[in-house]
Amino acid sequence: MNIIFQTWPWYVSGFLIGMVMLSLIYFGKNFGMSTNLQSLCSMTGLGKRIDYFNFDWKANRWNFLVVLGAMAGGFVAVHFMGDPSNVAINPKTIAQLSQMGIEAPNGKLMPDALFGDQIWQSPKSIFILLIGGILIGFGVRYAGGCTSGHAISGLSNLQLPSLKAVIGFFIGGLIMSHFLLPLLF
Repeated sequence: MNIIFQTWPWYVSGFLIGMVMLSLIYFGKNFGMSTNLQSLCSMTGLGKRIDYFNFDWKANRWNFLVVLGAMAGGFVAVHFMGDPSNVAINPKTIAQLSQMGIEAPNGKLMPDALFGDQIWQSPKSIFILLIGGILIGFGVRYAGGCTSGHAISGLSNLQLPSLKAVIGFFIGGLIMSHFLLPLLF
């Protein structure tokens, strides 16, 4: 049981993701979280006002189980499997974060300064979250899907647009973490 409660090695998680993708390809399904948001908007009847949401959302009902599973899995992982004792954070990363006033996670996977409850007490943090959410929403639509859809589903289907999107995601992440994050904190 201890193996289940530890952070899983990449080769176990990667193998499981690969098996899920093979089964989705076999059944002719595409995976992606942003599709669920589009389906939710269509389900509420927004398709009567906006053509983008006017489609048969019932064809994507199976994907709602993915969202429920992700939420349930996240809850279980945080509350019952939150022992990241085998996760090693690079000391250089910890030093760079401390220069920005962000303390080391100290036995957690993520620092509280970025992911703790106190972010809701700072107008600056709330503003950053709001702008970040808008930019992510725009990027998802502009790229034709989210990071999970492109990186997991699109690449496993050998789609060139997904490869371009994933390269863009990584470049954007590098720019954010090396140039913009130090300006924000």
